[in-house]
Amino acid sequence: MEMTNRVTPWSEDTMKNYQWLDEYLLKQTATVKEFQPAWQAYKYLLQSKMYAYIGINDQNGRPIITLKLEPMYSDMLRCKYDDIVPGYYMNKLYWSSVYLDGDVPQEVLADMISASYKEVLSSLSKKAQREIMGN
Repeated sequence: MEMTNRVTPWSEDTMKNYQWLDEYLLKQTATVKEFQPAWQAYKYLLQSKMYAYIGINDQNGRPIITLKLEPMYSDMLRCKYDDIVPGYYMNKLYWSSVYLDGDVPQEVLADMISASYKEVLSSLSKKAQREIMGN
């Protein structure tokens, strides 16, 4: 499933650079991807609860991914990487944004995605968790 830029302000090169993100997000069990026109962003949802979005920071034009994380984990990452900042247009305690054109290693970003997915999964009912995880 290829990300297309027909409805985004992103160039073809930008879209290709972040294709792995889209693929990785969609590998998370039961993830649903939606385009949010008002945000010019792709949302990634687990049972209608967003755990990630990829978009553009409209204040500086930089591409970002925003993820829901445990506050202490977010703080640690923000201290270590200049390109991880409080969540753009989100609750700054629980959401962090990563500038995708910055210096955050791909492995760190993949770990953050997994943590965000698990954070939202753990907020669901035990029944919903069992259904998603196939137990």
